Formats: sequence, structure tokens, C-alpha cells
Amino acid sequence: MRLKTSLLKEPKHILYIFTELVSCVGWTSADELYSCSDDHHILRWNLLTNDTSVLVKLQDQIYPLDLHWLPKSVSGKKQAGAESFALTSTDGKLHLVSKSGRVEKSVEAHRGAVLAGRWNHDGTALITAGEDGQLKIWSKSGMLRSTLAQQGTPVYSVAWAPDSGRVLYTSGRQLVIKPLQPSAKVLQWKAHDGVILKVDWSAVNDLILSGGEDCKYKVWDSYGRLLFSSSAHDYPVTSVAWAPDGELFAMGSFHTLRLCDKTGWSYSLEKPSTGSLFSLAWSADGTQLAGACGNGHVLFAHVVEQRWEWRNFEITLTKRRTMQVRNVLNDAVDVLEFRDRVIKASLAHGHLVVTTSLQCYVYSAKNWNTPLIFDLKEGTVSLIVQAERHFLLVDGADLFVYSYEGRLVSSPKSPVTVSSFSPPVVFLFEAQTGKAIGDGKPLNHKIEVVFVALDQCGSSNDRRIALIDKNRDLYLTSVRKLGRAHSIHKIGSMVDTMAWNDSANILCGVQDSRFTVWYYPSVVFVDKDLLPKTIFTRDSRYTLTPANWAIYKLSRSIDSCMQCNDRSSALYRNVTEERSLLQDQTLWSCLAGLAMANRELSTAEVAYAAIGEIDKVQYINFIKDLPSRDSCLAHMLLFSGHVQEAEATLLQANLNYHAIQIHISLYNWDRALELAVKYKTHVDTVLAHRQKFLQDFGKQETNKRFLQYSEGVEVDWEKIQAKIEMEFAMEREKAANASVRSSVSIRR
Repeated sequence: MRLKTSLLKEPKHILYIFTELVSCVGWTSADELYSCSDDHHILRWNLLTNDTSVLVKLQDQIYPLDLHWLPKSVSGKKQAGAESFALTSTDGKLHLVSKSGRVEKSVEAHRGAVLAGRWNHDGTALITAGEDGQLKIWSKSGMLRSTLAQQGTPVYSVAWAPDSGRVLYTSGRQLVIKPLQPSAKVLQWKAHDGVILKVDWSAVNDLILSGGEDCKYKVWDSYGRLLFSSSAHDYPVTSVAWAPDGELFAMGSFHTLRLCDKTGWSYSLEKPSTGSLFSLAWSADGTQLAGACGNGHVLFAHVVEQRWEWRNFEITLTKRRTMQVRNVLNDAVDVLEFRDRVIKASLAHGHLVVTTSLQCYVYSAKNWNTPLIFDLKEGTVSLIVQAERHFLLVDGADLFVYSYEGRLVSSPKSPVTVSSFSPPVVFLFEAQTGKAIGDGKPLNHKIEVVFVALDQCGSSNDRRIALIDKNRDLYLTSVRKLGRAHSIHKIGSMVDTMAWNDSANILCGVQDSRFTVWYYPSVVFVDKDLLPKTIFTRDSRYTLTPANWAIYKLSRSIDSCMQCNDRSSALYRNVTEERSLLQDQTLWSCLAGLAMANRELSTAEVAYAAIGEIDKVQYINFIKDLPSRDSCLAHMLLFSGHVQEAEATLLQANLNYHAIQIHISLYNWDRALELAVKYKTHVDTVLAHRQKFLQDFGKQETNKRFLQYSEGVEVDWEKIQAKIEMEFAMEREKAANASVRSSVSIRR
């Protein structure tokens, strides 16, 4: 990936016979740009026609410094007055200018130059930073609301937080994050060894960019922790800018333009003859970049040579409207031409989905010649997500789910208005209908969620969601069991990114700078103790070993094995076929979890024995000897830690003693007594076990409820044992009768 740059032969910003530096640029649309210069002119650039015209000539005392357009829409709704921009200048004034070039309002903002001006993300407030060291917040109409901060050094750059509730600004070599709430804590840290000249804060990934006179650019998180620091360049870093999707950023210096990903990795370095790049601005679709140059030029660049890979196909964006498809197996090459500029693309599940400013193209990997084409609503697609049978487009503020035949399947609607800042909420919808899953309540996490991924295999009732929160903790939850106490589990920490395999529910990620694979992450719903034994961790020089490949094959084939009549032998055969790997603990741990999840007790017994979990082998044998199917199911739920579900299963089957007994075994004495009293059975059993428990530990009874019932209930262990045996006999008889009725029904 790189930036393809272009410059006119002669600069357009000229005063008399001298070129004047361009101080700022801003996009009005994907094909229209405004630029301001020391020649007092605001120029309008049309990239479709390659025309440049003078929008307005400012007064001679006005030297522009910063330009920022009012956001055009918030949550899909167009704003009134959005066709205007804020312009700051060296005379200490803030100017509100319409798209036609009319100066609607000018106000005295600072003593000395107004070095920066930025609208917040919803367009309700504007902040200015001055040479006088002050930061001021203004209303949309240009009325002063408050002075946020005042310091003794000039504030060269400012940026809003994603939630518009905090402001980032420069203070010499320091970076400062100040909340709008007066009582909130201010975060400040030394960021550079020289004066910081430019900052930017991504509304998507919540990361901060900074560049300074120490000739370095750096990436920070919102807590002030350094994520990346570049080596020193030859000249000070004068501009930085995040791409709208938060995946890329650009850095400008003297005769230097660099394109990087969000981790700081440099994709390309260009050396255009621009002088210093004082300002950089991305177009709304993230495909084009403009720069304000010190030699009077306006630099234009667009992203090319993006690559997408899937199996044996490699696709490269060679030009703005051209893609090249290469099959690495036979070196066959196909060229795809588009009518308009490519904005977004995605390659997965045997299909290539490409969006331009007007249309969406869907290609099959089996035929690159005849794509399916349909028109887009707004042509501002910011995200494409593919699944096996459908794909999703985010067009403007709307979600659209399509089939690969181009049929609109659904258009999910969020029940609330979500700002550009991601709250700690995950909404779930049915792809076929667009309706919210279950009762429509979202998954509420304790802190902000920064990354979400849904597994790709299995039935809809067994789907899992992996999410990473702001603390970089990785959690796993079930789609169909939201709101229950046991449904969300932490399976990793310090996780930077993760991805599901598209053909098996294996999760991989980068955890604390190491490559980590969760071979069977859903094991946390079955047996939490197995999770560490089913994780594979290596450094970046990871190589797939035979053992890892065997586990991968086991996970992929488990679904087909579950369709077999003799499922236990089918599962076991997947392991025993790998004769040389019978001692691999990870393999056996995966098999143990898979077997318990699918209620294959014989296979689970063998697998747990292989990894030395003797206590669990004994408990599995206990489950196998239970007289009824309901009691077996309940104890398998109890094995997985699902106490409430186990209790509900037993009570529904009228196995009240079993429900009481599981709480006695877990020392949940109050619940055990509550059930015994409610169903008027085995109160003496609960009291007997309670007394024995206290005697073993040399303690006296202090629970008022137990003292109350002890006075009127006689504890006789022989009667209790006889009653328990009668319960088991009745359960066996009931199970036998049910089996006979089932056999008769089958014969009929």
C-alpha cells in the first residue's frame, strides 16, 4: 500500500509574482476541496473537472491559519448550516464562513494568532486555541461559552475526544487531556523532546497522534501510554492526520509524506517537492489526501496498491478504478475495471465485494467477468463485513444486509441513537429479519467495547461473540444467553486484535506481543479449568506443527462427527487416527471439552483420564450411573458450573431431592433449606447434613432459620437414608416406564 501523489506544475496560490505558503485545506466532498493561503485567497478545487477557482479574497490583514468544516450529518441526519466552515487567522479572530465564501460572522477570539479551531463530532461546539495560551469553547453561532484552559505557552494544536467530552491540546513538550467537566481529573504527560506542533485524535480507534520539533511522530492511547514512537526524521513533523476509518494515518514534514497503519507501521514514504506540509486532510471516504504546502502548492494523493488475500487469490488495487486479481496456483491474472473510484473492498467466503461512490459490485471467485451490480443509497460505505451467505454494508448511518445475489435481506435499525463514540453496548440482530435478538436488550459491558467479532460456524443457538474492551481484555459470550450471570467469560488480557477462523470456531489474536490461538474458546462454557490447556502461544516466528494441525482438523471435523449415529466412536477416532499425538495434552483437553459440550460422556471420560483429571473422571462415572435422563442432564450442567440451570432442570422434572442435594453438595445451605421447605420434603436431610458440617468444623449453629426448624424436626439418619433410596427407586421406575412408552411409540 502506498500514496500516489500529484502536484500541479505551477502553484495556484501566488501574490503578485511570489508564491505564498498554503496554511490549511479542507474537503467539502470526495471531489471538492477548499484551500487557504497567505495570499488572502480561498480557492475551490474540483477534482472531477480539474478546475480551480477563487471562492473569495479575504481582507489584507487576514492571514488564515486553520480551516475546519462543520460536520455534515450526525447519526444520519443532516445538520442545518452544515455548508459552512470555521476559519482562524493571525489577527486573533474566528471567522464563520459559508460554502459560497460569505463571511457570516467574525469575532475577537484571542490576543495574538488563533492557531487552531476544531468542531466537535456532533457539530454543537467549536474550540479555538491561541497564541495567548488560551482554549475557548464557542457555540455553533459563534457565541463564547467558556474558557477551558489558560497557560503561559502557545497552544499549537487541539483535538476532540471521540465522545466530545474531553479535549486534547499541546503545551510545549506536554500533551494535555482536559475534560469539559470542571471537577474531572486532567491527564498530562511529557510526549516529545521538542515543542509539539500537531495532534489528532481518532473518533474510531480512540488513538492519539502527535508530531513535534524533535522530528518524531508518536501514537498514544487515551490514557497517555505510548504505543509507537518513530525514529527521528530530518525535519520537524508539521502535520499528522487520521484516516476516517482509523486504520491509517498520514504524517507530513519538509518534502516528506508518510503513510502508516494505526500501529505506526510505515507503508510508504514519499518525497514530493512541497516544502513543509503544514496541514493534512483526508476525504470523507478515506481514499484521498490533501496537503497544504509551504511552497504554495496543494498536494493531492490517493491510496493505491491495497491488497486483499483469500486462499489462493491475491487482489491489488493498482489504480483508483482498477483492480488486478491473481491466482497464485496458476498465475492467472484478471483485471477488473470500475466506472468510479473504489472506496471499499472485501474478499472472503469466495466472493469479492467492491463499493464505489455510486455502486456495489459482487464478484464470485469462480467468475471474475460478470459481477452483480446494484446502486447504493448514499455511496458513503465505510465498512464491509462478509459472512458465508450474506454481507453487510455500512452506508452513511444505515446498516444493510445483502445476499451474494444482490438481494437486500434486511436493514437492522438500532433502538437508540449511537454517537461516533462507541459505548459499552453491543446490539445483536437477526440477519434474515433485521430484528433485535431476544427481547431486544443489548449486551451491556462494564467499559467501552473497541472490537467485536462473531464466530463463523455452527447453529444460530450456539454462536459466540468475542469482544475486546478498552482495557484490552478479551471476553467470550453467547448470542442466545445474554443477561445471564454465567454467559460472559474473560479468556485473555492485553489482547490487541483477534480474528475467528472462517471454517472452524478457532480464535487467534495478538496477546501481549505474542501470537495466541484459542483452539476451543467455548470450553469456558463447559469447563473453565480446561481453557489454559487449550491455548497455543508462540512468538512472531510461529510455525504450524503437526500437533497444531491435528487439533485444527479435530475442530473442523467435530460438526460432522456429531451427525454420526455412534458419536462417541466418531469423536474418539479423530484423535486415535493421529497415533503419534496421543500424548498431546492440548489435543486431549480440546477433546474433553468438545465431548462434554456434546454430552458424550464415554469419550469425555477417556479424554479427562488422558490429562490426569481423575476427580472429573469420577464425577463423569457418577453421572453415567444416574437413573434418569433429567438427572444426568442436570449434573452435566452442574459440571459446567451452571447451578441455576441444573436446579431448574431438576425441579421441572419433579426431582426435588436432587435439586436440594446439589445445594447441599455446594454448601448453599440457605437455598437447600428454602427448597426443602417450599416442596415440603427432605427438611430433615438438610438439617442432618448441616449438623454434620458444623460438627466437622467444631462450630455452633447461628443461622436463625436453621435454629427455628431444628426445634420441630427430628434428625434420623436411617430414615433419611431410606427416604433417599426410595427417591432413587421411584426415579428408576419412572425412567423405565418412560423408556417402555418410547419403545411402544416407535413400534407403532
